[in-house]
Amino acid sequence: MKTKNILIYIFVAFSLFSCEKFLEEEPRAIVAPETFFASENDARQAIQGTYAILKNNSIYGQVGLDHFYDNGADIIEPNRSANFVEPIGNYSMNESLADVSVQKMSVSDTWKDLYRIIFNTNIIIDRVTGNEAILEEARTEIIAEATFLRALCYWHITNLWGDAPYYTEVLQLEEVSQLGRTDKATILSGVLSDLQLAQSILPSSYPDDQRGRATKWAAAIIEAKIYMKQQNWQAGLDKCLEIINQSPHTLLPIYAEVFDPLNEYNAEIIWSLDFAKDIEGIFDPAFPGQNFAGNNSWRPAMFNPRLRDEPKNTDERGALGDALAANGQAFNGTGLQVASKDFAEKFPLNDLRREVNIVDNYLGFELNFPYMAKFWNLDLETSPRFNHSDNRMVFRLADVYLMAAECENELNGPANAYQYIHAVRERAYAAQAEWELVGLSQQEFREAIYDERKWELAGEAHRRYDLIRWGILLDVVQNLEYRFWEPNVNIKPYHVLLPIPLQELEQNPILLESDPTNNGYR
Repeated sequence: MKTKNILIYIFVAFSLFSCEKFLEEEPRAIVAPETFFASENDARQAIQGTYAILKNNSIYGQVGLDHFYDNGADIIEPNRSANFVEPIGNYSMNESLADVSVQKMSVSDTWKDLYRIIFNTNIIIDRVTGNEAILEEARTEIIAEATFLRALCYWHITNLWGDAPYYTEVLQLEEVSQLGRTDKATILSGVLSDLQLAQSILPSSYPDDQRGRATKWAAAIIEAKIYMKQQNWQAGLDKCLEIINQSPHTLLPIYAEVFDPLNEYNAEIIWSLDFAKDIEGIFDPAFPGQNFAGNNSWRPAMFNPRLRDEPKNTDERGALGDALAANGQAFNGTGLQVASKDFAEKFPLNDLRREVNIVDNYLGFELNFPYMAKFWNLDLETSPRFNHSDNRMVFRLADVYLMAAECENELNGPANAYQYIHAVRERAYAAQAEWELVGLSQQEFREAIYDERKWELAGEAHRRYDLIRWGILLDVVQNLEYRFWEPNVNIKPYHVLLPIPLQELEQNPILLESDPTNNGYR
């Protein structure tokens, strides 16, 4: 299907895919339009290179998508005024600021990288289809995986920009540069078709040496999320129950274990991108010693504290440093992602999840800020600063249970919805009287879901998406108190979407034809 798109900057680059089996090779991160795959290995390297783009800082590698899905809501805020998170977190974004890139993270970087993946996957699908140099079974699986990756990116694009360029054919750059915006409903119709194809073909799980690739259940959860945003509650519930009843995934008995860096492929995690320490990626001379598309993750460093900020009693800083060192640890992060003031104050004191979502005392030292320890990795040997091996969790089963509870409540009220929310709450409290919900009206259950998703999925890049689809982002933000900025004052109704970056508009004015306001930013 040929519709309209943007001018994107596409360049040839090589980086490394997540799974250790593939670290011996340099997969194609960008596929040239004239590419012909002479073997299955050629095609699989192209897929691996496409996964590598997903791990760029602009998407899943650092806090690229976190900016859009968490900052500026009611869970995450920085511990100081930082320029590269301020425009979104403080709702001061405009077309020009969308182009400002810090550490390969900007609205523009995310836009470009999502479309780079789409460019790649269109070529992969075209070149693998009917290619007799590749066995039919392999062709089918490769096409399904590329189709999933394309659907994932278009889903993010519609979440962030609404109507957007959309094409599913192999185009030359001059054709791409003359494409405009397609309405969101049309894009999501294509995304659902892609996800349905991917789910019908992709495996339920992978061998250990290939973990990090998306399974059929990753496709299924995105499909369920789209149905829910469309308020197609029955389809959403059916898909959630399919995942709950047919997938190999189960809830872990202890919440903190879900985030254990030594058990990164536990049974609750539906999809997690694999990262590895000491694996270099694309070198950027502007940031010597730092890698932006390799296999070592930056994200834990964003949640790890900085020693210069802690503890609250500055006279104890040396003692805290010594205590950390004695444990083989260090506060060597940036501290730029901490629990928000509102989140820390409201998190239930008797909730067992609190201890890994709100850490304001460590090794007996009172801290200045409440940190989210579930994303920490303070181990100096296995996880040095900006060189973490920690995976990036994308989806997990607890999310699906809460989605099922919401769908059932919207369809029929709370009676049969309790079972799904209770499955999540049971491990969060010590006694049944604490976790069991009874006697709620449909609206009260709806509000319970608002809170439960906040406590359970904190910092996992779901919150702004939820607040937007519930239609309450503006109300929530306007009623919060923040540490440094005034998002409660600055937020406007159009902030549910981002602006298309100015450089894209300058290169391709057609992008403004369907909406001269650029999502309200003009």
